[in-house]
Amino acid sequence: MSIRIGIDLGGTKIEIIAVDDHGDILIRERQETPVTNYKKIVQVTADLVNKVEGVLGEKGVVGVAVPGALSLATGKIKNSNTTCMIGQTFDKHLGEILNRVVRVNNDANCFTLSEVIDGAAEGADIVFGVILGTGVGGGIAINGKVINGLNSIAGEWGHNPLPWPKENELPGPDCYCGKQGCIETFLSGSGLMNDHKTITDEKLEPQEIVRQSRDDNKSTISTMVRYYDRLARAFASVINIIDPDVIVLGGGLSNIEELYKEIPERWAQYVFSDRVDTRLVPAKYGDSSGVRGAAWLWND
Repeated sequence: MSIRIGIDLGGTKIEIIAVDDHGDILIRERQETPVTNYKKIVQVTADLVNKVEGVLGEKGVVGVAVPGALSLATGKIKNSNTTCMIGQTFDKHLGEILNRVVRVNNDANCFTLSEVIDGAAEGADIVFGVILGTGVGGGIAINGKVINGLNSIAGEWGHNPLPWPKENELPGPDCYCGKQGCIETFLSGSGLMNDHKTITDEKLEPQEIVRQSRDDNKSTISTMVRYYDRLARAFASVINIIDPDVIVLGGGLSNIEELYKEIPERWAQYVFSDRVDTRLVPAKYGDSSGVRGAAWLWND
C-alpha cells in the first residue's frame, strides 16, 4: 500500500490526512495555524507530516492546499489572505525540511479536485467549486482536471467586483487586495457579519444571523435576502462565462441549507439564457474536501 498525504493550510487550522489508494482516510490531525509567523507555519506543517508518518510507519507523497496561488513566474506564493506567506517559496521550504518534492495548489482548486474525482461533481464535464468561508475562493475543473491557468488564478471570482451592483453597494467595502467592492467582501463570513452590522449596528456571527432568520427575525431575514441576491448575481456571472454543469459549495457558509433553494430561484434573472440547468450542490466531503484534494494532487 502507498499513502498520499494531504494538508489543508487554513486561516485558523492546519489539517493533515493520509489516504490510501482508494481515498480512504487512514489518519487525521489538526493544529492551530500560527497565522502571522511564516517560519512557524512551515515547521508546524513539517512536524505534522513527520507525526503522521511516524504513526503509520511509512513515508508518503505530500500535497498542500494553500490560500493564494503559486506564481508560475516566480515560484512564490501570491494572492494569499494569510499574508505572511506572500512572496515565499513555500513548496521549496517545506520540501527541504521533508527531503522530498512537495506539490502545492490553491485551496479552492484542491477542494474542486476532491469533489470532481469522487465527490458531489463526479462525472460532470464542467465544474465550478466554491469555498464560502473566511475568504471566498473558486476553482474550475474540466473533464476531471483542475484548470490552473497561465497566471495561476483560474476561478478567482472572489476578487472580481460584485456584478450588477446597486447604488448602496458602491463603491463597496475595502478588501485586503487593495481594491473595493470585491465579491469576497460581500459573501465571506465576515462580509455577511459586516453587512448586518452596517444596517442594524448589531454584531452577530453568521450562524446566529441564520438562526435568527429562521425564527422570523425581520432584520436578519433582510440580511439573508441581501446575501442570497448577491450570491445569485455572483454565480450568474460565472455561469455566463463557463456554463458549468455543477457548482459545488464548501466552507462554513455552505452549511446554510437555504442556499440550495434560494440561489437557483434567483439566478435565472441574471443568467443570459432562457433556462438554467446548472445544479447547485453541497460538497460530498464537506470540510474534508480541501485536504482530500491536496492528497489527490499526486493522483497521476
